[in-house]
Amino acid sequence: MARVCQITGKRPRVGNNVSHANNKTKRKFYPNLQTKRFFIPEEDKWITLKVSTSALRTINKNGISAVLNKARKAGNVLI
Repeated sequence: MARVCQITGKRPRVGNNVSHANNKTKRKFYPNLQTKRFFIPEEDKWITLKVSTSALRTINKNGISAVLNKARKAGNVLI
């Protein structure tokens, strides 16, 4: 499961490199992923997730438990 956010499901996107001469070659835009450990007090355990930085901001705002519950309902959680 490389380069996929385990909360939001973000994955690499495909686009073009465009040169000054307007030549186009394929390239990938990778999400900004960070490996981070989170403590879940309800389960009294630590989990390690590979999350995008936008997901980290959401976790800091709403809390890990709320974000995990919402992601599980949406079917995005890859853990």
